[in-house]
Amino acid sequence: MGYPAARPITNETLKSLPKVSLHDHLDGGLRPETIVELAAEAGVPLPFTDGERLAGWIAEQSNAGSLSAYLKPFSFTGAVTQTRNNLVRVAREFVQDLADDGVIYGEIRWAPENHLRQGLSLDQAVEAVQEGIEAGVADVTATGKTIEVGQILAAMRHDSLAFSVAELAVRHRNQGVVGFDIAGPEAGFPASQHAAAFDHLASSFLPATVHAGEGDGLESIRSALIHGRALRLGHGVRLAEDLTQYQDSTGTHTALGDMARWVRDRKIALEISPSSNLQTGAIAQWGTTMRDHPFDLLYRAGLRVTVNADNRLMSNTNLTKELGLLIDAFEYTLADLKTFQLDAAESAFLPPHDRSELKSAIQTGFATASL
Repeated sequence: MGYPAARPITNETLKSLPKVSLHDHLDGGLRPETIVELAAEAGVPLPFTDGERLAGWIAEQSNAGSLSAYLKPFSFTGAVTQTRNNLVRVAREFVQDLADDGVIYGEIRWAPENHLRQGLSLDQAVEAVQEGIEAGVADVTATGKTIEVGQILAAMRHDSLAFSVAELAVRHRNQGVVGFDIAGPEAGFPASQHAAAFDHLASSFLPATVHAGEGDGLESIRSALIHGRALRLGHGVRLAEDLTQYQDSTGTHTALGDMARWVRDRKIALEISPSSNLQTGAIAQWGTTMRDHPFDLLYRAGLRVTVNADNRLMSNTNLTKELGLLIDAFEYTLADLKTFQLDAAESAFLPPHDRSELKSAIQTGFATASL
């Protein structure tokens, strides 16, 4: 495949397009200046006390090539989000930043158990984030834009609070929580270790997405699907291990294994974060550049792929940038980008009527877009 000398879609157009964000971590999306300010108030030492230099340092640290290295800068964002006021603030700014990037629906993913060091309860932490979300939505509305945001509560898969967090998610399902997840080191901590939590969610009819196929392979994805009853896969990029390319007289084709066919046929969305996947080494077996990413392979094989930022601070990115990188790598058109957004909307943890309205907004936004 040849690649164009210049991108056919401008950054301005990409930013203006209506977008859906399904996989974006709260503690991975703080503004650098906010970290500096809150760290000074809390007496938290930082490697740099200038926002721009701190952002550069975090991005450099996050580009080390492994998931464990990628997670290290979270120690700073976690240290400054241990109080109600700070959680309210960062959630509010998070929503503002999503809207500034053209996001009209987002799901904020975060682990309440990581924010209890200064006395907050799990419920109080969730309530604080919800207060910030609602304030951020009000701010966006006041500018004439629209955005809707829900919480996904994550349990740390290497800890023992998954059942408590599942109960927490169910308790707050009518106060902003739309789903559940397990996150953290993937290898050695399959979804099966938290079967009781997923059983509780299923019996309560609360949907789950599961980090799988990022730091581990097909067996982790299998456990997410079977034990986690995952309706979406967090990243899921290593599902490409279940795809086989072959050639015959008519060209190159892709054969899907049983697991990949299951995911495709049931339209289980892959929450792919291209830049993050390069940084964590999730796609190392395919290569080290965006053109090596199996995103296009999965897309062409009929999988429901969605585009996400994962951690906007750590990866120095947003959805506009991620879409631009994919265009540069695979020559995607507005039609492809619209497919990604419509599939994300259809996979959102929303009732059918709300998903339909979201898709209509996307259709309208893309119809009026100009290169």
